[in-house]
Amino acid sequence: MDRVMKITRRECLFAMFSALIVVVCVCIGVTMNLTTIADENFDHMGIRTFCMFTVNSNILAAAAMAMVIPYTMDGLRTHNYYLPRWIVDVVYAGVTSVALTFLVSLFILAPVKGFVLIFSGSRFFLHGVCPILAVIAFCFFMSQKHMSFWDSLIAIVPVLIYAVIYFIMVVVIGEENGGWNDFYGFATHVPWWASAIALVPLSLLIATGIRLLHNHSRNKRKKEETAFFTETFAGADVRKIVAAMARSRSSAKTLDLIVPTRVITILLKNSGSDCTLEEATQIYVKEYMDCSSVMNLDKFWI
Repeated sequence: MDRVMKITRRECLFAMFSALIVVVCVCIGVTMNLTTIADENFDHMGIRTFCMFTVNSNILAAAAMAMVIPYTMDGLRTHNYYLPRWIVDVVYAGVTSVALTFLVSLFILAPVKGFVLIFSGSRFFLHGVCPILAVIAFCFFMSQKHMSFWDSLIAIVPVLIYAVIYFIMVVVIGEENGGWNDFYGFATHVPWWASAIALVPLSLLIATGIRLLHNHSRNKRKKEETAFFTETFAGADVRKIVAAMARSRSSAKTLDLIVPTRVITILLKNSGSDCTLEEATQIYVKEYMDCSSVMNLDKFWI
């Protein structure tokens, strides 16, 4: 069981630090934009920086990653790393958005304006570091949930919302009436309807690629877990193993009790035991409390 706990701890650490780095880098990048004077290359600086999808997508990704951090910290404490489904969906949407930003910067903006300009200054963080790290973190360190095609459709919602706002501000209102100039060139260099037609398939393609990589990572980890539990615990007395787990956890010197049901469920599934999850949970709780009352209870009454 120590191996499973170590893998969980390692995943928590990687997820926590990668999420923290994304949050910090986005804060640095946005702050640099807010304090930079506009020039001929980038006229949307200062407060106008929030017009750009690059900034908004990175803020969404950073906010989603920030929500992950408390769960990774709890996972380190309890050895039971778990992310709620709704947070995974928000992270997926943020990651899809910044991945679109990265690919547009790499294949459209950089060839036109130069790679050095597009990936220097605040763009180093917002166009490069944050998108790449966010994709890696989501696909390899937050890959607990299976993502479906419907999740991919949800993931492109922020892109579609920004596209509608951009269309209204650029095409419907127009710069001369207080709207935005076409700083992305989606309505000037090509007809706006052509950009709209290309946007949805491109965004969905990116979301699908991320989903496939995420699910591949999840399935690989699940397969390795199953093989480990089958080889190690097939035919073993699950009741004794669960009791031993509880005794080892009680040495944490705390009366907080968190049952590692995910680990116990995998153990039951791959051991061939007739023990039920309910019975295993009862064994765990009883053994934990019996051991804790002997080891720690006196300290809490001092």
